[in-house]
Amino acid sequence: MKTDRKPVTIEEAIERIVSRSSPGKAITVSLEKADFLHLAEDIVADHHVPMFDRSMYDGFAVKAADTQQAEPDAPKRLRVIESIPAGKEAQGSLQSGTAMRIMTGAAIPPGADAVLMLEDVREGNDEDGSYIEVTSPVSPGSHISHRGEDITAGMVLAKIGRRIGPGEKAVLATFGYHQVKVYQPPEVAILATGSELLPVDAPLVPGKIRNSNSYMVETQLRRMGAVPKPLGIIKDDFEACYQAVTTALEEADFVVTTGGASVGDYDFVQALIERLDAEVLFNKVAMRPGSVTTVAKKGEKWLFGLSGNPAACFVGVELFVRPVLKKAMGAQHLHLPQISATLAVDITTTNPYTRLMRARTELHQGQLVVRPVGLDKSSIISGLLEANSLLMIPGGEQTYHRGEKVNVIWLEEEGMCHGSTARS
Repeated sequence: MKTDRKPVTIEEAIERIVSRSSPGKAITVSLEKADFLHLAEDIVADHHVPMFDRSMYDGFAVKAADTQQAEPDAPKRLRVIESIPAGKEAQGSLQSGTAMRIMTGAAIPPGADAVLMLEDVREGNDEDGSYIEVTSPVSPGSHISHRGEDITAGMVLAKIGRRIGPGEKAVLATFGYHQVKVYQPPEVAILATGSELLPVDAPLVPGKIRNSNSYMVETQLRRMGAVPKPLGIIKDDFEACYQAVTTALEEADFVVTTGGASVGDYDFVQALIERLDAEVLFNKVAMRPGSVTTVAKKGEKWLFGLSGNPAACFVGVELFVRPVLKKAMGAQHLHLPQISATLAVDITTTNPYTRLMRARTELHQGQLVVRPVGLDKSSIISGLLEANSLLMIPGGEQTYHRGEKVNVIWLEEEGMCHGSTARS
């Protein structure tokens, strides 16, 4: 079978899949199980935080006016009439000439308008009880966290699609969300194709290699929040491949195959898609590695036919599988962030396709510097060990010199702003 494979740009490929993607199913989970899932509803504050004026420190609640003209040589003495622990309210109101001992987080008593820290007073006792001596004046409002100064009732705290991390969990707990509405993580079936593949625990024999792509893809999927379902190795037999893909599409909404994506005698992806009567969104991308990447849809099911070469497979997952899955998760950010960095070495390109080179981007003397790692071949796996980014080199005959600014795709979605993406 001769299949027409007209290359599209990376941007066009991404546009095609994103325009056909949609959010998945919303479910409700306990707060304990909501880690790193994406919100399926806005989180709105139903009360002020703090709910009351409270002390920022251990100390003494006072009237600021009582401390005026206080000096080290002429301190103001205030009688301590009560102690207020956190979680309790004062039994009475503060009167002029008195103070109340107060703990951090405790409610400011009626009549008080300032807090003196413990280290700012001298404590003493006499026949009438405890007292403090104030040696310097304090301003109204000092060391008080006022009602609603952090969060006001009705404020949208987190919008739909936000990923739940430590800060989000703290906010959810603050407002009593013991159950959280989130998007269900998508399950993704993984099929490794190739008669040359061995299980990871098998001894090597001539002409064979161990199946590394499945494990790599599993980790990539988990890192982005999906649930991988590895379905093993399929030999280079069309009927076996067809049956395996058909079964995978019945079990999962998303199927990733590695290998069989090119034009060799045993590359069956295009024939499989034709027999499945699936809609091809694209079957070639103007990029290296991974130009033979294919993405197709069968109804609402997705099939990603990725190269068997490790680097090409890795890139295909991050550029094309990621946005579809992130959209299904309801995520606000579908793509890995793209940043600008300074090139550390000269790079000459003669390929008409965009090159995505495995690279290491690091902060050096206040600026981000990027350098390629490993050999720039799609079959090379060692470069993935050091890579934390993909260096984007536009196609054409050109030399990019050390010190020039280049675009880099950051491989860790956390820790970088999402000002631009691989689509930019």
